[in-house]
Amino acid sequence: MIKREDVYKIGRLGKAHGVKGEVSFQFDDDIFDTTDADYLILEIDGILVPFFMEEYRFRNDSLALVKFCDVDTQQRASELTGCDVYFPRSVADEGTEGLSLSMLVGFDIVDASNNKVVGKIAAIDDSTQNVLFELEDGTLIPASDDLITNIDTNRRQIIMQIPEGLLEI
Repeated sequence: MIKREDVYKIGRLGKAHGVKGEVSFQFDDDIFDTTDADYLILEIDGILVPFFMEEYRFRNDSLALVKFCDVDTQQRASELTGCDVYFPRSVADEGTEGLSLSMLVGFDIVDASNNKVVGKIAAIDDSTQNVLFELEDGTLIPASDDLITNIDTNRRQIIMQIPEGLLEI
């Protein structure tokens, strides 16, 4: 069984495209193209299920058309509409030289000054030039390289020099 902590969300499936089983895939991380992955993981009725890809092609920087194995009709592809798409952390760790922002969701932020956990990253806000870590409690912390002192992928922690007063805002 695939555990939620072993994957991270990279996008969501949209509508079926054509009649041969292709489906649109809105992604925020193209890790599936930069690593040697044969499958993506879809959340279906709360269960994480691997789906092997037959082929895919990019429509633009954030949209691809994907054809999954054994999904051969428009009706079958339509059943996948709205599914969240995840990627296995183990494959991402092997295949990339650096971490993508999406991979950091679920990591703990640790204050370097006192080694205390500040919170867990729930989302990444990259809608502006200043990327922010959004913690589960709603706190926003700048995802600046100047503030990050270490990233421990084994312990799933980001050690940061958090500016004084930032957590009181």
